[in-house]
Amino acid sequence: MDFSYPAHVQDIAARVRRFVDEVVIPLETYARDDPDNGLPLERLAEARDAARSAGLWAPTVPPELGGLGLTLEEWSPVLETAGRSLLGPLVLNCAAPDEGNMHLLNMYASPEQRERYLAPLTRGEIFSCFGMTEPHPGAGSDPTMLRTTATRDGDDWLINGHKWWTTGAGIASFIIIMARTGDDPRKGATLFLAPIDADGIELVRAVPHMGEPDPGGHYEVKFHDLRLPDSAILGEAGQGFRLVQKRLGPARLTHCMRWTGIAQRALEIATHYASQRQAFGDVLTGHQAVQWMLADSAIELHAGRLMIQHGAYLLARGEDARQETSMAKVHVAETVNRVLDRAIQICGGLGISRDIPLSTWYEAARAFRIYDGASEVHRMVIARRIVREFSADE
Repeated sequence: MDFSYPAHVQDIAARVRRFVDEVVIPLETYARDDPDNGLPLERLAEARDAARSAGLWAPTVPPELGGLGLTLEEWSPVLETAGRSLLGPLVLNCAAPDEGNMHLLNMYASPEQRERYLAPLTRGEIFSCFGMTEPHPGAGSDPTMLRTTATRDGDDWLINGHKWWTTGAGIASFIIIMARTGDDPRKGATLFLAPIDADGIELVRAVPHMGEPDPGGHYEVKFHDLRLPDSAILGEAGQGFRLVQKRLGPARLTHCMRWTGIAQRALEIATHYASQRQAFGDVLTGHQAVQWMLADSAIELHAGRLMIQHGAYLLARGEDARQETSMAKVHVAETVNRVLDRAIQICGGLGISRDIPLSTWYEAARAFRIYDGASEVHRMVIARRIVREFSADE
């Protein structure tokens, strides 16, 4: 492998760094001013205009759709730099769930669906959401427990079911719904596209959660005889699980890229504080206990970057990379939590205050060990592959 990035990617990452420092990070105070809703949408729109003017809009989107056209292998340094603020990916239009939905629609949407949903989404005119996770006893970490159904009614489909943690539903214009269209949950799941204000869609509530609010919240959604035509199907009927896997592989890595940016910034905050703070006759960086915390964080972040890069390398070559993306997801999610924990410990009382963002990031990062596959589920997947390969060798 060549571990270097092309000059144009390094240039974009450097420009994103300046943009995040000068435009995005100052917006964090506005997000904190409204603990229920986060960054006001009018300020988000202004920042997005600035991103377009700076030539930094939609780095993962193809040029024909108005993006920078970076390849999967080129995303990492740009998305990490954007991720130095929780608002950065949102401003540049490379945040979840829109980034993953754009990738999915670009691969499988019909011409009509591309015009109606993908084009305005890539332009930043609308937002989207993805309805997959369900409350007990429905699908969570085990997608085979999917209970939302789509049944034939003449030429249409009637969708009934219950989702939650539908990120962004409060501001989304459309939703991608995963529903069962057959008895076999793995071969009988289908993705449907629907306007969020369609008759039969009920936004029950925004689920309260740890950390800062995300624009559009994380909603509980119910479907009551939602009627959709065949043209609402994304891809083909029964392809739902295959399409979701095509979305989730890159999406796991982009989550890792963005969160690495937060962890790197946390390490920098802790290092700066430790180099200034005097205690027991020396600055904190002069004490071995602090030095080791800084070193461990740097080591784990470096390993995570290499795992992300390797996973992207394999996916770009058409490989499944399920094992490698699962390893990256577990390692990076747990690394981010450890790095933030160490940074708070180093900063002491300042670390747990709201005067700096570490405590807010710490709350938000905890969910990363759960969404896009809990660490335990990914470990199960990894272990199964190990056992299968061992058995084959005997």
